[in-house]
Amino acid sequence: MRVAVVVHAASGHGAAARVAPRVVERLSGVVSRVTVVEADTVERSRAGLLRARDAGLDVVVVVGGDGSVHQAVQFCAEHGVALAVVPSGTGNDLGRALGVPARAAEAVEAVVAALGAGARRRVDLGRVAGGAWFASVLCAGFDSAVNERVNRMRWPHGRRRYDLAIVAELAALSQRTLVVDTDGGRLELAATMVAVGNTGFYGGGIPVCPRADPADGVFDLTVVGQMSRWDLVRMLPTLRTGEHVGHPAVRTLRARRVSLGGDNEWVAYADGERLGPLPVVVECVPGALEVVG
Repeated sequence: MRVAVVVHAASGHGAAARVAPRVVERLSGVVSRVTVVEADTVERSRAGLLRARDAGLDVVVVVGGDGSVHQAVQFCAEHGVALAVVPSGTGNDLGRALGVPARAAEAVEAVVAALGAGARRRVDLGRVAGGAWFASVLCAGFDSAVNERVNRMRWPHGRRRYDLAIVAELAALSQRTLVVDTDGGRLELAATMVAVGNTGFYGGGIPVCPRADPADGVFDLTVVGQMSRWDLVRMLPTLRTGEHVGHPAVRTLRARRVSLGGDNEWVAYADGERLGPLPVVVECVPGALEVVG
């Protein structure tokens, strides 16, 4: 078995770089070849993986966070290579949804055991029409506006940047018309945000689509309708528990194909990565990705 270990050294404020030697050491005892791909840029990561594929490649093991995993998903889905995850970032949402241990040391042992046992399974992916794959959640509205603001900010660092961005976006909150077309019908409403979940989690463990199953062939959608600032402030804590789906302003849907548009200027994010302004069309592709474990 031939494995490429993709190391995003900066992930988790350097946690990935600290974990990587242990990953390589443990894998070397159970596979025939380990290639280390240092992924300090997307271009370098892809070039390293293509070289590994040309030499023969069975599994990509990502040591990093959700951004790192998102890039690996693009490669694995396109080239028929299995994916394993050693969570070493700040979000780790795909690993959480797949049941990967949160602690990197435990995740390494789980990957080694799964490779030794030949444990594999297939999961669904979302695909943007004419564009990228995504494994977790695509969102637009209030939450993506927070991401947009965070990406423009240079200070402060860490969690406080998100806190300030949330406060600023609450002050600027305005509902826009959202049109959700699915294979089950059409929904048009004044909305605050929408999430299309292949898995349940985004934003570092927020179960925005708590019933999403990455092996059922369909997306779960969470649509938050018109809300005042105060109502939104009161609802935000329930996102951490999944109880938000019981709020009167929240609707949940299931669909295999989804088109998002309407009279708004919302920007879509998928797996925490910026896609661009709506409209956007996405489809759930059953069994598009093989994962280890």
